[in-house]
Amino acid sequence: MLLLFDPARTSMAVYACAAILPALFLMRYIYRKDRFEKEPAYLLWRLILGGLLAAGLSIILERVGLDVVLPTLPIPNETAYYIATALIVGLIEEGTKMLFLRRYTWNNPNFNFRFDGVVYAVFVSLGFAAIENVLYVYQFGLSVAFARAMLAIPAHMGFAVFMGAYYGRAKICEVRGDFSGKVRNMVLSYVVAVALHTFYDAAAMINSETSMTVFMVFVAMMYFIVYTKIHRESVSDHEIY
Repeated sequence: MLLLFDPARTSMAVYACAAILPALFLMRYIYRKDRFEKEPAYLLWRLILGGLLAAGLSIILERVGLDVVLPTLPIPNETAYYIATALIVGLIEEGTKMLFLRRYTWNNPNFNFRFDGVVYAVFVSLGFAAIENVLYVYQFGLSVAFARAMLAIPAHMGFAVFMGAYYGRAKICEVRGDFSGKVRNMVLSYVVAVALHTFYDAAAMINSETSMTVFMVFVAMMYFIVYTKIHRESVSDHEIY
């Protein structure tokens, strides 16, 4: 007899929706903020795929960083250990995101407005966050879905907004022949994202009363700054060429 209702499949569908929908919601939000020229669907899907590939590459590199490199470091206490762990994770995850961001967009003719850099970085980052969220929800259950929807996924978007803003400025500098400006903005694109990611992870991992207070204040401030920055970058957008 054919079962019209399969509890196992239904449960998997619920888990997948809980994990992916927050990322899709934020992708739609940033897509609508692109005021002048919408990016083609094929490119956006390619960037999401880049985020998935970045997540897979990060898993491999983090195993090396955390299992091989971290034990060799002179770490004096538990707090320093958490900070070092967060730094390694931030360096790797933001590095793999930037790798696929640059590979898929830097020479793409659709990259012709400054805000495009923000759109591209956010789509890569949310592709990364979506697959990461799927793994967390399937491992720990729906109990983590709400917290990650409110914290982790918007945080990945926040890191990406700063990465993308500087990335767009780097492209403008290249077009204008400003090599030092291009390098400066590319460095800032990566370093600022890593710094925010590291602080976020370290404050969450230390797990003391003080660190949790710092974490919540940091998250609230970052979200306010990020959404303000998205608005400003969108309304002041202009052509690169």
